[in-house]
Amino acid sequence: MKQEERREQTIGQLLNATKELLRDRGCHGITMKDIMEKSELSKGAIFHYVKSKDEIFAWVLQERLEEINKYFMNEVIQAPTTFDGPMQVISRNLEALEDANDVTNKVLMYLLGKEDEPAVAEVLKNYYERSVYLSKEWIVSGQRHGVILESVDPDKTAEMFVLLSLGLRVRSSFPIKNTSATAQDLSAYMVSILKDQ
Repeated sequence: MKQEERREQTIGQLLNATKELLRDRGCHGITMKDIMEKSELSKGAIFHYVKSKDEIFAWVLQERLEEINKYFMNEVIQAPTTFDGPMQVISRNLEALEDANDVTNKVLMYLLGKEDEPAVAEVLKNYYERSVYLSKEWIVSGQRHGVILESVDPDKTAEMFVLLSLGLRVRSSFPIKNTSATAQDLSAYMVSILKDQ
């Protein structure tokens, strides 16, 4: 097995085990020992790639972001001149952001509580910047294909959408039963801005 394949396999094992533990125990209830046992990886194999469980948690966030981007770009490739397919990918993701049990929501809230640690602050900064970058790329792609208005400012709109999605994530951790603004409302708002309906 080539080194890159081994790396991907190890990181995949690590992420899958961590996500399963996160679903069962939450962020605070997991130790590196738990991750080693669940992933069946040695301490050396894990620490070859990461320094802490916080770094693994950051990978969980990044993985989700890259996964959404992959689905979005697949929709663009399949039907580059339509708005609906790629927007459905975004809408489905927004709905997950309202789920208090969503692993990435738990991770984000956990990391936000540790933002004073330099390594975590860097992870959060990178996550935010990557989120805005991808959102901008999605808007620019839509403009290039003529399905998003040219008058939409990709930079400001991307950042606004990321801020709103982060708000959904944070709100998911509050013990609120009924809300008047939902992910569907945010999705409709995004459509109205992008397509001027």
